[in-house]
Amino acid sequence: MEVRLITLSENTAHTIDLLAEWGLSILIEADNLRILFDTGPSISAAHNADVLGQDLATVDKIVLSHGHFDHTGGLRQVLCKMRKEVEVIAHPDVWAPKYGGSRAMNIYRYVGVPFQKDELEARGGRFVLDKGPVWLTDSVVATGEITMVTEYEQIDARLFVKQGDDFAPDPVLDDRAIIIKSDQGLIVIAGCAHRGIVNTILYAQDLTAEKRIHAVVGGIHLHNASEEQQEKTIAAFRELGVERIGVSHCTGLPAAARLAQEFGDSFFFNNAGTVVSFP
Repeated sequence: MEVRLITLSENTAHTIDLLAEWGLSILIEADNLRILFDTGPSISAAHNADVLGQDLATVDKIVLSHGHFDHTGGLRQVLCKMRKEVEVIAHPDVWAPKYGGSRAMNIYRYVGVPFQKDELEARGGRFVLDKGPVWLTDSVVATGEITMVTEYEQIDARLFVKQGDDFAPDPVLDDRAIIIKSDQGLIVIAGCAHRGIVNTILYAQDLTAEKRIHAVVGGIHLHNASEEQQEKTIAAFRELGVERIGVSHCTGLPAAARLAQEFGDSFFFNNAGTVVSFP
């Protein structure tokens, strides 16, 4: 099975005619299906799709990695381009009132989906909300709630959910990845990996009964990670036998540079405009 990933939105852009925005959107072609994984923060995914010659009307399904604006803010533009009814697969908590901020300073900023559900439904979005894994084909699955088992991967303490007049820590249960069972092993495509990229890989192995990890692509949330977490993540990638690594978005440049140094030709920056095929 051939798999192709076309990154439509990311913090950085591959060429001058593409837009760069803090966020992520990846068009996945696998098993005769076209899946849009996240939509970026606003206009970049729709704009860059046009520049890259990708007709969004041919997308079969949309999958949301979680409910933060930098992964969902392009939904309206994308649905306008698609002009049809399309499944939008997500965890129910994608609609939770999500905030970023500081409890000590009592400062909170809304960072959730920047649209009302009924507006997106009126534009063709048919939301399929499920806490468990959703198999899109026999070889492609959107993960369910990812179990946290490593001691060094923790939820960002700056993320909250509003509950009445109070703000509670957000466990980001809606964090999910797309897993593809390829002939070479698993391809793990992460939006932000808020619950830990190593936890995500271990979950993917259990879910699919496949131990080989061919590639990890997307945001792996190391931009605020300690040096210890970075080194333990690298060690885990080595132990798990990850063969290719393409990082985006919330990975952070210092962590990306460290991964590039460690993995050499197996590493690539996955920015807007990157097209990569497996095998």
